[in-house]
Amino acid sequence: MHFKKEFDFVKLSKYAYIFSIALTIAGIIALAAFGLNYGVDFQAGSNVDVKLSKTLTKADIEPVLDKIGIAKDATISPGENRMGIRFTKVLTEDQDEQLKAALLKLDGKSSMEVNTVDPEMAKELGRNAIYSVLISCIGIIIYVSIRFEWRFAVAAIIALLHDAFMVVAVFSIFRLEVSLTFIVAVLTIIGYSINDTIVIFDRIRENLRFGKQKTREDLTNLLNHSVNQMLMRSLYTAFTVFIAAFFLFLFGGESIKMFSLAMVIGLIFGAYSSIFIASPLWLFFKHKQKPNRKAVKPSKA
Repeated sequence: MHFKKEFDFVKLSKYAYIFSIALTIAGIIALAAFGLNYGVDFQAGSNVDVKLSKTLTKADIEPVLDKIGIAKDATISPGENRMGIRFTKVLTEDQDEQLKAALLKLDGKSSMEVNTVDPEMAKELGRNAIYSVLISCIGIIIYVSIRFEWRFAVAAIIALLHDAFMVVAVFSIFRLEVSLTFIVAVLTIIGYSINDTIVIFDRIRENLRFGKQKTREDLTNLLNHSVNQMLMRSLYTAFTVFIAAFFLFLFGGESIKMFSLAMVIGLIFGAYSSIFIASPLWLFFKHKQKPNRKAVKPSKA
């Protein structure tokens, strides 16, 4: 089977693997050295969201917290008409009341909402987050194995784990906050990425039916042709969803900012992995099934 000259994604995948391995190593080092910057959802403490009618700075709030005796446990994040105060310890009811009264003195129209997570709940949320990702991966393995074959399933799962880890690595390297919305974003990315990968795999499977692949070169040409056929569809889909997530990040509320950022990062890696990670991995496994062999010449009588 021969195809006209197209983008050689198999050749380009070698550079993609180098890039992914380098970023994976950087992510592992960052995770080992710094860990993740867990939000209050996964770390015991209190998170205070303050709605203001005028602008207040850290310098305005710090003396108030110091007077109550909770300044050393606080991280203040000022914003426009809003302020977030994160405490590494759970505030008592008395401290809640004192803080609310002090904020009303600074801004009579302010309102305060306190979200508290105790240590046991934080551990349970962390475990459930890991279980949810693992269960989704197992479900994907079963689905792809039934619909296609195990080689497609293994390649798809490696690509999905790659996408999820890339998002985790970026958040670890840049010390971005990890909360429950981050887990929702990772699960959404997994769903998007597998959809994009399945579309390419479906085209590969269709093209496999229309010819006999006798050599590695035949399989390589078939994969390149299949990806080239679906390239614009994948790019258009990724770009459309990317634009929506990007503008959510720019103009959305503070509560969905990290969700939107994780989506933006994950969408880029999801489109990238479907083309440069999952498809070449399938080819690698398929090569093992169909070793390269030269045509046998007929023997002379």
